Amino acid sequence: MPELPEVEAWRRQLDPLVKKVPIEKAGPAHIATLKTFDPPVSALDGEGFKGVERRAKRFLLPTDDEELVVMVHLMSAGRLKYIPPHGKGAKTPMFRVRFTDGGELQLTEAGPKKRAGVWLLRPDALAAELEHLGPEADRLTTEDVARILASDSRRLHSMLRDQRLIAGIGRAWANEILWSARLSPYQLSTQVDDEETERLATAIHDELARGLELRLQGANDAKTYRVHNKLGAPCERCGTPLARVDFEEHTIYYCPTCQTGGRTLKDRRLSRLLK
Repeated sequence: MPELPEVEAWRRQLDPLVKKVPIEKAGPAHIATLKTFDPPVSALDGEGFKGVERRAKRFLLPTDDEELVVMVHLMSAGRLKYIPPHGKGAKTPMFRVRFTDGGELQLTEAGPKKRAGVWLLRPDALAAELEHLGPEADRLTTEDVARILASDSRRLHSMLRDQRLIAGIGRAWANEILWSARLSPYQLSTQVDDEETERLATAIHDELARGLELRLQGANDAKTYRVHNKLGAPCERCGTPLARVDFEEHTIYYCPTCQTGGRTLKDRRLSRLLK
């Protein structure tokens, strides 16, 4: 799933492109993709976009008069792409906006599961849609991180991915952040001491900044991630083969030496952390 670094990189690339000229026609949209019906997407026809903003993992495209906002959530397999005039895009994207110069903004989604979503909202409805989100991950201070850790007793990997507490981090960057901070994915948030809190706050800031810079350079996953999706690869710090814990909806990658003191983590659906 694209997370804060990926979405922010795409936002910066899309922003100058979508506001060049007015919209000629919005839609059509796949029935599974368009999540709202009032106002209709035809309300965008003739409008212009002010640009592309971001909240957590969502793209926000307000109209010039700020009366309407298109919100796009890519979920795991969605991609939002600008197709220049006379360029080659998807023949039947999940959603499209055609501009008066012939360019298009297209949402595509790989695989049979159609989870990506498009909402056309008025500002008050948008505020309601976003009110559950926590602070942006890349803006957290050490004090913010300490407050979030103390708010509930949770495994660190789970807490980092909770959008109500921290907005923008998913499974991949939770793996990268915890490896950078040398913290166990299963460590309880209430058992993180002051020095570890400082390390975690620094890792959140540094890893998201590193990821954004690499994505802006066009780096792929293999060049961007140091632990995520690298089962068995040697840890860049100590050389220990990286390990993995599989869950139904996500996978944890970690270094047994750097993060768990040599202990192997087991899927908590089956067993407890080995002592």
